[in-house]
Amino acid sequence: SGIPGTMARGPKHHLKRLNAPNHWMLDKMSGVWAPRPSCGPHKLRESIPLVLLIRNRLKYALTYREVRLILNQRAVKVDGKVRSDATFPVGFMDTVEIEKSGDCFRLLLDTKGRFFLHRIEKTEAEYKLCKVTQVFLGPKGVPQLVTHDGRTIRYPHPAIR
Repeated sequence: SGIPGTMARGPKHHLKRLNAPNHWMLDKMSGVWAPRPSCGPHKLRESIPLVLLIRNRLKYALTYREVRLILNQRAVKVDGKVRSDATFPVGFMDTVEIEKSGDCFRLLLDTKGRFFLHRIEKTEAEYKLCKVTQVFLGPKGVPQLVTHDGRTIRYPHPAIR
């Protein structure tokens, strides 16, 4: 936005490595840029891009290009949905399933506030704990709630608050 008084159109697309959250545990010297998470269910500071999980944590790939090849084979599911976006934001309590290897993981926080992947069984990957962030009445008096990962649930159980 070179003209004074104008705003940028759309979300920012770049993130420098030194400005990335510390809990991603990126080193300083291996390039200038970090993969910026795309818009999605989790905030930038409360998530980690899928490419960092597959390349840096799980070591299934050595380069960003190899991660894209894996994702384009539709081999990775996040919360039961196939995700082919390398910068998809994976957040707290999300399940990551790699179909070809049969591995399932849940993204949790360690005692220092960093994300780590906890290996789980396939049956455990079918459900997810969500924090309720908002409860309200929608149109026509329909009770609704919103969870920490942006899901909206209509007609929730009355005991959920």
